[in-house]
Amino acid sequence: MASSSNEANQELSRNALIALVIGSMVGSGIFALPAAFGRATGAFGAIIAWIIAGTGMLMLALVFQSLSQRKPELDAGIYAYAKAGFGDYIGFASAAGYWIGCCLADVACLILIKATLGQFFPIFGDGTTPTAIASATLLLWSVHFVVLRGIRGAARLNTIATFAKIVPILLFIVVAAFVLDRELLVQNFWGTEPPSIRQVLSQVRSTMLLTVFVFVGVEGASVYSRYARNRADIGIATVVGFLSVLCLLVLVTLLSYGVLPRNELADLSTPSMAGVMETMVGRWGSVFISLALLISILGNYLSWSLLAAEILHSAAMHHTMPSFLARENANKVPVGALWLTNCVIQAFLLVSWFAEYAFTLALKMTSAMTLIPYVLVAAYGLKLASTGETYYAGERARTTDWIRAAVATLYAAAMIYAGGPKFLLLSSILYAPGTLLFLMAKRERKESTFTRTEAILFAAVAIAAGGGVYGLAVGALSI
Repeated sequence: MASSSNEANQELSRNALIALVIGSMVGSGIFALPAAFGRATGAFGAIIAWIIAGTGMLMLALVFQSLSQRKPELDAGIYAYAKAGFGDYIGFASAAGYWIGCCLADVACLILIKATLGQFFPIFGDGTTPTAIASATLLLWSVHFVVLRGIRGAARLNTIATFAKIVPILLFIVVAAFVLDRELLVQNFWGTEPPSIRQVLSQVRSTMLLTVFVFVGVEGASVYSRYARNRADIGIATVVGFLSVLCLLVLVTLLSYGVLPRNELADLSTPSMAGVMETMVGRWGSVFISLALLISILGNYLSWSLLAAEILHSAAMHHTMPSFLARENANKVPVGALWLTNCVIQAFLLVSWFAEYAFTLALKMTSAMTLIPYVLVAAYGLKLASTGETYYAGERARTTDWIRAAVATLYAAAMIYAGGPKFLLLSSILYAPGTLLFLMAKRERKESTFTRTEAILFAAVAIAAGGGVYGLAVGALSI
């Protein structure tokens, strides 16, 4: 009886699920948008970029919504959908890739927290000094023990952090709308002199990977589907969370073009939103946004910690990861998965001490690692709509779902292509050794390791990993 009561206490409401989605998506990226877009394009190019990215990611969000309704038995969707659609090893690769991406995102959060503090306290430097690494380690394990007390308590903290970081962003939008210089917005419209469609399209391409990173986390509610109080809330939370964040991203980007000339936006230091705010209201605005950034990253870090442990635990529950990762404590927290996740984050954090561009690499690798699971989810939605599984004869929703899934699949695949072969090779370096967890799970169940197709796929991953290591060794690949 006590166990049943405790399990009920871990259930998440619709608002908590929405906060998980928003909290996972709104991190450091939104605070860097003014300068990032200012360096890449003008207002017109930004509009095109957000239309493309918004459409692609909205289709993906709608695929998540549809799958949550048509396959309610599949928990931790981003992993379970890949396994159900394409087999054990593909499912494992989706889980492992997403999990490693979450770990890298947490490392980026820890480094940026200390780098932001470094602007006020030089001892933290760029976030990778010995003091910064030591304090980041303390924060890492403090959050670890908070999460061990229960998912619902951690989700409640995430909800509080989400509201705390949204308020400053909304204030920025209100102030920017009030002081907007329409003539300056017109001057920044094309981002090139003379106006050239070809130049604008080139500028748009340079923003694509940035838009991917700020949308990562849209799957938050789906990953936590087993905790949902009502299954219908999963799809609603995904779409509502996505649309809310999209509005914030577009407004922050476009309004900034009406505050400063494009060249001045491009020269702003991180977080560039602080520089825009300082232009509008004075020095206190910069300090205010910097504090908001710290809160935002802390909330984002907590969201990624929750997602990383949950995806690993779910894969273990479905026998695709070793059984020790399925172990839970008395509070229904996936304790085995949480310990492994934070040990990996700790290892990445120590390595960052020696890396020259640790923060930038962590951001780019996060996008690269999560795009592959996104493609697999969209492709599974496309597969269901194509075969008619879960649809009754003549159901109109089948055509609609096929179109949405096709657009989402093409979008995610195009983003992988836009990233280039470099990040596929670097991702393979992480996928290949991670396969040891898959081998351990298969040995536990006394099953044959790979099917013929899976063996060919693993061989390709191993070859790519070898190529990546060789490329790093000879300097053909740089990080």
